[in-house]
Amino acid sequence: MSLDALRAEALGCTLCPLSARRTHVVFGEGNPTSPLVLVGEGPGEQEDRTGRPFVGRAGQLLDQALLANGLTREQVYICNTVKCRAADWSTGKPVNRAPTEDEARACRRWLVPQLATIRPMVILCVGAPSARNLIRKDFKITQERGKYFPCEHARTAIATLHPAYVLRQQSATNDGGYGLLVSDIARAWETARKLLERRAGKPERAEDGVVQPTLF
Repeated sequence: MSLDALRAEALGCTLCPLSARRTHVVFGEGNPTSPLVLVGEGPGEQEDRTGRPFVGRAGQLLDQALLANGLTREQVYICNTVKCRAADWSTGKPVNRAPTEDEARACRRWLVPQLATIRPMVILCVGAPSARNLIRKDFKITQERGKYFPCEHARTAIATLHPAYVLRQQSATNDGGYGLLVSDIARAWETARKLLERRAGKPERAEDGVVQPTLF
């Protein structure tokens, strides 16, 4: 199934209760032939309103981190583990929350074929929930970010801090982990690019040793 056909089906999804209050399904966007896919947790208020991933304050910081690596979102593909906003409505005003295991499991109906269609070299899990969905259930983001892990949906996966977390940690004297986010994106992109060259049969340069051969 093509990505467009999959998106069209996902727009009508009612597999979990999140569909009842959504404004838009946030399927994903970017370059569907990119060797790098960034997978976040789920859409927030601005994403639900626009139907686009990572467009709020956290998204603006992610764009800034991409730009620091000479990249734009048109060069990568960006999506989330769940396609509808997860929020607590108990007070009448929605407050973002992490998706439940059942919600994440239901949305794999869309995430798994989405990744299978794109066939990325590298998946960059943005935040702990994404890493726990795609790498390992007990993933520890502060200890294991930036490292290579096996992944059934790509040649390898790397995790990084979520921009929303970085924003919460930032202060006048602390970048909140922004430098780590930038460096993890750099590592993921360089690895993806080199793996793509290897698949195309291009000769490797000496500096290509940055890719750990035991993983590939």
